[in-house]
Amino acid sequence: MTRMQNAGWSDQGGLFFNEEEDMEIVANIPTPEECASQILDYTGHIVEPEAAGELWLKILQHKWFLSEKLGRDVGIKVACLDFIENTQSNQQDVREEEIARILRELGGTLVDSGIWDTISDTQPPKKIVEKRIILPLTKVDLARKHGVVPPKTIIFFGPPGTGKTHFVRAIAGILKWWYVEVSPSDLMAEGQDRLGLNLKTLMEKALRLEEAVIFIDEFEEIAASRDNASRMDKSITNEFLKQVPILKKLGGKILLICATNYIRELDAALLRPGRFDCIIPVGGLDHAGLKTIFDHYLSQTNAGEVDSDRIVSLIPFYTPADIEYLFQKVTHAAFERELSLGRDYQITTDLFIQKIPEVKPSLTDKITAEFERDCREFRRY
Repeated sequence: MTRMQNAGWSDQGGLFFNEEEDMEIVANIPTPEECASQILDYTGHIVEPEAAGELWLKILQHKWFLSEKLGRDVGIKVACLDFIENTQSNQQDVREEEIARILRELGGTLVDSGIWDTISDTQPPKKIVEKRIILPLTKVDLARKHGVVPPKTIIFFGPPGTGKTHFVRAIAGILKWWYVEVSPSDLMAEGQDRLGLNLKTLMEKALRLEEAVIFIDEFEEIAASRDNASRMDKSITNEFLKQVPILKKLGGKILLICATNYIRELDAALLRPGRFDCIIPVGGLDHAGLKTIFDHYLSQTNAGEVDSDRIVSLIPFYTPADIEYLFQKVTHAAFERELSLGRDYQITTDLFIQKIPEVKPSLTDKITAEFERDCREFRRY
């Protein structure tokens, strides 16, 4: 018989309780809501009722350990404070170390929130993203009041170069969440036969993060239609179909965003309601959208007199990627001319007009028509 048993303590299911005080506690275990309220009163820490009931039993066990260590009966309030302030703190430290390790392994970064402002308010996806994604995730109490469930899985689709990656980075920036980008080539680094296993490992790691945007680009490479796929390709798509519901059941703040240039190549099962919460098109820009991006790049140059509106009117089929390439052409030309002249050389409207023919637009009437057809068939938000 131990000292604690001699002192009037008894063993109840692996926990020791003082017969004069704690047997009564065990006989009258509080409800989860009462446990949460008691913990709040004792420590000032808020614990969700779902976790408070289990935590209360751990506090009772800690009360016994603490009493054994100090050689005297410790009250439940003291035990609660010690457990929350020390044991829980240590667990949180371990959790934070784990998250930091996963972020290093996955190359997680923080994105400047100012990227959001480089997207024109007239660009349709911005309004959709703000209404369906940003606001429900930032106005949590109001969303909960009205039963609004924030999306957890999203597809962006549209022609190459239209700014899908830029949108995802902007979302991570405005939310102030970690940004983790994954490409199929990363998953196939050890050979295509390991792609399915690497995808599973990636998702398992990602699901342990908190407040993170996981971005998978070129999504069609790992989730193509299974109709005419090889056995290996089918297994990869099947693995992804298994991982998406797991992510959606978790309560953490994780956004999985996938992007594709070829929405029609994705497996039909992924495009049905219940898999991805939103399927959002990202297409060509209107005049205001082009000007917003143009002016953003222009602000980073040694510019003189530049008529932005005139230049933008000449590039209606340019994508954000095309505009970036145009600026590479123009800024390098300005660099070379200053070297040749030996004096300050400022970028002008004429220099842009000279370089525009060297940058072929990514969009055409045909591509735009196909995108509009895809929008009618696939968009959902």
